[in-house]
Amino acid sequence: MNRTDRLLAVVLELQGREWTTAAALARQFGISERTVYRDVLALNEAGVPVLSVPGRGYSLMPGYFLPPLHLSVPEAVMLSLGAEAVSAAFDAEYRAAAQSAQKKLTAALPDGRRGEVEDLRGRLRVVPPDEGADAELLRVLRGAVLGGRVVGFTYHKPGGDPGGRQVFPLSLVYLHGAWLLGAYDPARSDRRTFRLSRIEHLTVEATTFDRDPAWRTGPEPDREGRNVTVRLQFPAGSERALRERPSFFQHAVTPARGGLEVTLRVRDGRDVLAWVLSWGADVRVLEPDGLRELVQAEARGMLAGS
Repeated sequence: MNRTDRLLAVVLELQGREWTTAAALARQFGISERTVYRDVLALNEAGVPVLSVPGRGYSLMPGYFLPPLHLSVPEAVMLSLGAEAVSAAFDAEYRAAAQSAQKKLTAALPDGRRGEVEDLRGRLRVVPPDEGADAELLRVLRGAVLGGRVVGFTYHKPGGDPGGRQVFPLSLVYLHGAWLLGAYDPARSDRRTFRLSRIEHLTVEATTFDRDPAWRTGPEPDREGRNVTVRLQFPAGSERALRERPSFFQHAVTPARGGLEVTLRVRDGRDVLAWVLSWGADVRVLEPDGLRELVQAEARGMLAGS
């Protein structure tokens, strides 16, 4: 990164934070703190109002905005592809917003650059997942997440009877081919993750909730009761197949004698029973014994019907 690009990047970094230190900027851009001091001085000399307070670091003066940015071709292509993916993955309101943003982006590009972007977009495509039955759930849950509204639903937990839940929806995440709802469950006083394909009879309550900063929204196996370790043995040469269809519960893939060992963390062996069976004779269950017995029982049941 040349100095001109770095100075712009420093301004963008400052614009996105309340305060940041010289040490943090040095780590961010792989430069020395002395170089950070020189960059800040250069920005001040160029008219960028960078405030400096001992013990707090640097910040931009409130109200300062960058002039319109000139996007490079790769930057414009990535934004355009992102808008295209969002327009197909969400409901009509967000789809219209994404399409409008894409048109504005294209119109703002210089004529020559616009042609380059269109040419690259013709060769690169992002095909979003087909949400199917989850599309309406996504639309309703998106509104509940943004509006801080309590939701209730029936949840079909693998290996158990359907049960009613009433939770505070926090986030929607697309992971390993499935949409997940991250939520705080007041009945359990903990955060939980729910797969949208297992949700039925969704209702949005009139009740609202205040989000607690302590409620984290990423998958947390330890907090979600995934205390059972599953170890599986796969033959050599399975790396590509495992990358193409990993398990949501996958924790690690390590080389082992004669192949690969895959470690998963689950609540119960039934969580991964279907995934394990889908590999047929290419997988061997090392532990736990309970999962091995489930696989054997399922195989006997399948053969009994033939």
